[in-house]
Order: sequence, then C-alpha cells, then structure tokens
Amino acid sequence: MIARSYLYVPGNAPDKLAKVLDRGADAVIVDLEDAVPWGAKDSARATVAEWLTSLRGDSSGVEVWVRINPGPLGIEDVEAVVAPGLTGVMVAKTETCAELEMVDGALTRAESAAGLEPGSVGVVPLLESAAALLDARAIAASPRVVRLQVGEADLGADLGLGEDADEADWAPIRSQVVVVSAAAGINAPVAPVSTDFRDLDRFAATTRALARRGYVGRACIHPAQVAVANEVFTPTAATLDRARTLVAVFDEAVAQGRGVVIGPDGRMVDEAVVRRARAVIALAR
Repeated sequence: MIARSYLYVPGNAPDKLAKVLDRGADAVIVDLEDAVPWGAKDSARATVAEWLTSLRGDSSGVEVWVRINPGPLGIEDVEAVVAPGLTGVMVAKTETCAELEMVDGALTRAESAAGLEPGSVGVVPLLESAAALLDARAIAASPRVVRLQVGEADLGADLGLGEDADEADWAPIRSQVVVVSAAAGINAPVAPVSTDFRDLDRFAATTRALARRGYVGRACIHPAQVAVANEVFTPTAATLDRARTLVAVFDEAVAQGRGVVIGPDGRMVDEAVVRRARAVIALAR
C-alpha cells in the first residue's frame, strides 16, 4: 500500500510521540530538524531513540520516518535513531549527492549495529534550495533514494517568491519534481505541507490539485489535515472496481499471449493504462 498522509511530529515532544501512531496517518515524520532548537538536539535524539525502541519494531502498520538535520548533525541523528521499525530518513536541506553518500555510509553502519538488513532504511532528500532543484535528477539517483520531497518554505525564500505566491507560481517547480521522479524510476513525490491548518476546505482543494499534477500523499502539520489527505487519495469504490477489472482483464490477456485488449467500457487497455490502475489499487484501504 502507498501512504496517503504523512504527519509531522516534533522529536522533542514525548507526549505527542506517544499518541502520534493513533492519529490516523499512514506515515509519521518525526522531526529532529526545524522543530528542535539547537541546544536540544541531543536530548531530542535520545527521546526519539527511546520511543523507537519502545515500539519493538511494531508501528501498527504506520510508516515511521525521521527528518534528520543536514551535514554532520544528520550523521549523528542517524547513529542515534536507526532501529527496527524505522522506514527511512528524510534528509533536510539536501544540496549534493555527496551528502547523500555520507548518509548512506552512516545508515549502512547503523543498520549493521542494529541487526537490520543492509539497505532496509530508505532515504528521502528534501529539496529546499535552487541548487538542489537544479541537481534534482542526480540527487534522485543517489543511494537509497525512494522519492523526492520539496520544502517550499525554504525554497520559496531562496527563490525570492513572495509570501502570497500561489498555485500558478509553484506549478512549474512542482511539475519538474514529478518529471524528475518519473525519469529516475522512483516513487512519486509527496505533496508539500500547508501551514494554514484551519482552512480544511482549501487544504482539500489544493491536495486534489496536487494529486492531478502527479503527487501521491500529502505531508500534514496538524492531525486535522490527516483525514482530508486520506480522503483525497483514497479511490472511490467505483474507481477501485474499475481498476481491479482492468488489471484482471489485462493479466488474463497477457497469459494468453496478447498485450493489448479491449476493456469493459470499450476502450483499449495496454500496459500504460494498467500501470495507472495498479497505482489506484495500491492506494486502497
């Protein structure tokens, strides 16, 4: 299954960590970067490590990601938090492939120390600068990278976009990240956060627009946004039935040596159509 919602939680808030798996999100992002003051990094690492250990590798089907700091602090984060049940790390303010190679090395050592299978912890680079955006294709091909994500607050500041930048202003960048991801053969990017967590109608509208643009799942900063993201990315029963029928018809045709068939609605069904149908099925709950 593909995660529809990713809920951020501060790494220095044990009370919120204790409840985050019950908030309805398909994935959580434990933040060791922006949410944690510089002087509290060590204690936050200890808090997150203790919480991960308490899970004993069982996160009740919820993906667990940790957003680590850039540079040497991020390596220290990796050394502290790699444990059974960790899905991956999100590397804040990624700039170069060299940084990701260092993270890969640290993860390999940490996996070995934790008794985990080599390569089991994934990596999501956060593109938060113009330089990162220009190197996005090389970054996408770096070790362990499973998808890209954009940090629009920092990126907007780097590009000089105004606070009132709208969907049209961001459209070229958002589409570029989708294209780069597809070209690299990695998962589609997760839609960026919206800091206006009170206007859920607008959140739903922008989430639907991002879904049409090729994003799958959305990052949330407040539990109230989770249900909205889940609803947007959950296929309707009718959509799911159509997708399953298309896949069944196509698979049967392939078994009979045919690569193109006519679907129940009279339209041609080929591998491209079936790829979309399988993606729909992967979002089902």
